[in-house]
Amino acid sequence: MGIVKAVCISEKKGTAKKNIGECTFIENYGLEHDAHAGNWHRQVSLLSFEEVEKFRARGADVADGAFGENLLVEGYDFKTFPVGTVFTCNDVVLEITQIGKKCHSECEIFHMVGDCIMPREGVFARVLHGGTIKVGDELLIKED
Repeated sequence: MGIVKAVCISEKKGTAKKNIGECTFIENYGLEHDAHAGNWHRQVSLLSFEEVEKFRARGADVADGAFGENLLVEGYDFKTFPVGTVFTCNDVVLEITQIGKKCHSECEIFHMVGDCIMPREGVFARVLHGGTIKVGDELLIKED
């Protein structure tokens, strides 16, 4: 079981995401008002809270959403799940579509600390069913 630690959006591409605490997830689109939402395979980005904490332990002062993640979740090592893994949270159903991604031109975080974890640790998903997710909610692996 995972616990949602942050729900983040950015209203413009190229800006850091901010933890807004709760958001509506729209089927086959992504998070309401998020600049990266749309009809494509990377509608939602997920990152393991533990990996961000390791990064912070190295001296990085990074806020929730700094790596571009929509959901920061404690309890799962997302990169270990295969593409096609399905998660549920309340009414929301997410399916992993991509593991990791290239860091775009060595992002702000890379320049600040010399590393960025999203390319190695982040995963992307599409929204199979919409609903609302808020900080403190449980994210579960859907059993067949």
